[in-house]
Amino acid sequence: MVVVGGGIGGVAAALAAVRSGADTTLVEASGQLGGQLTRQAVTPLDEHALIEVAGAPAGYRELRDRLRAHYRRQAPAGGPDAAWQNPGNGWVSRLCAEPLVAQAVLDGMVEEAVDRGLRVRRHTTVTGVGRVGDRIVHLDVADGDGPARWDVEVVLDATELGDLLPLADAPWVSGAEARADTGEALAADRAEPTRTQAITVTAALRRDPHPGPVVPRPAGYERWRASQPFTLDIPDADGRPRRFGMFAATPGGPPPFWTYRRVRDAAALGGDELAVVNWPGNDYVDRDLVLADDRDAVVADARNLTLAFVHWLQTEAPRDDGGHGHPELQLAPEALGTPDGLAAEPYVREARRLRGRTRVRAEDILPDPTRGARGTAFADTLGVGWYPMDVHASVGQPDGHNAPTAPFQVPAGALVADAPVNLVAAGKAMATTHLSNGAYRVHPCEWAVGEAAGALAAAAVAQDVAPARLVTDPVALQRVQHHLAATGNELAWLVGVDADDPRFVGAQLLAAAGALETPGLAGDLEVDLDAPLSARDREGVLAAAGRVLALAGETAPPPPSARTFGDLAVAVTDRRQAVP
Repeated sequence: MVVVGGGIGGVAAALAAVRSGADTTLVEASGQLGGQLTRQAVTPLDEHALIEVAGAPAGYRELRDRLRAHYRRQAPAGGPDAAWQNPGNGWVSRLCAEPLVAQAVLDGMVEEAVDRGLRVRRHTTVTGVGRVGDRIVHLDVADGDGPARWDVEVVLDATELGDLLPLADAPWVSGAEARADTGEALAADRAEPTRTQAITVTAALRRDPHPGPVVPRPAGYERWRASQPFTLDIPDADGRPRRFGMFAATPGGPPPFWTYRRVRDAAALGGDELAVVNWPGNDYVDRDLVLADDRDAVVADARNLTLAFVHWLQTEAPRDDGGHGHPELQLAPEALGTPDGLAAEPYVREARRLRGRTRVRAEDILPDPTRGARGTAFADTLGVGWYPMDVHASVGQPDGHNAPTAPFQVPAGALVADAPVNLVAAGKAMATTHLSNGAYRVHPCEWAVGEAAGALAAAAVAQDVAPARLVTDPVALQRVQHHLAATGNELAWLVGVDADDPRFVGAQLLAAAGALETPGLAGDLEVDLDAPLSARDREGVLAAAGRVLALAGETAPPPPSARTFGDLAVAVTDRRQAVP
């Protein structure tokens, strides 16, 4: 199998596939792996409120643990734990780290997979896809040695812009769909293929003790200053104005701009004070990148916008003391390993999206009292995620949209299409909509999609069946679900049951089979495995246990003596292990 694209989803897919024993090659057009985490310099991790206790894929938990371990070794002896738990002490996330540290940690995880057989091909581009009928049979690639042709069994699209989809003649959509197409109440009146979310060229800034040189004013500065606009005043989700101070909080207002995405807190760790700038002021919406035939020009324009915003910060942004301009904020090339202190590539929020067997819509993730505390329950779930439906300003649509969501799932049907049957979406190419993509695009969700895709693809290779056909086989799909749960991945939101609990696998399989849809369990994310179930809930959980065991080939019914969710989780686990 070949994973095309070395961003978060691609790395997660490759690691999961190798863990499953699959012969795997990871292809990346640049020399860097990590996508938004590294090359795009978005290292304050965009996460949900429960990330420390639930809703993090296994590989993503390992990434977070390794990041913190790096900083724990750096932290002054006897200092507070906060110094290494959140090295930047940024308030947008519980874990804000430096891009080069994230790069080193991720590369270390990949190198360990290389020792187990993973092949990584950097500076390699897929130039063509060969199909016979409904299958991809080869990839045309180009690297420093020239063109080559690889025979393939399964291909994963983890590219930042969904670029493999048109090459493979897979069904896809870009931009905003029409309401008549998706049925989403908040969808556009008509389809707008170039209405994609803003891209953002992140800048790394260092806070020096003394003023330094100012970034030259780029061409178009006045236009951008008026149209973006350049400001520290940003409305909240309800449209109410919020005024951000630069280094100090405004009275009764939010924390300051500088600490929003700070990635190194000098007071805690020493060294330079560093932050990355990813703000509405440098969100670029002048042109769509996904369908552009001159992408280099679009990216160059977006880079100039960020330089213009940095110039504004240095010369015109309001000071906490009543003046204007902060020349002590200096671009920090050393923080990114780039020549100018700007990210190597723009942060991409939206790509081409597969028209999959299943399409996750806004209504699947928005809160619905009739459904309980969770989003739509998908029987083919391979993972979980949670984040607001955060749709930034888009090309031709200056107003973004941010709405709370219910914790949601990653359905297998959204990773495959009817054809090509051996193509799997492993990142932003997943079958979401323009709206629901706003929740699935962030770090842990993209990792969850990649981990699910890698496990699905590896199972397809092992069984010599196309992934799109495996998804329609409940028995084979449950084996993938079991493998994911056994390797510490959640299939459904079941807070309070840790991956090291011996009942975790059985509880997750029960949840995936619909056990949480009973009235007494649907309304709360947390389930007490030891509490006696009500008669009605027990009936529902017993039915779910029966479905799990039947798919595993076990004909005996669940034990009627079971009285708790935990009892049935143990029974499911024991019975499945006993099945040949």
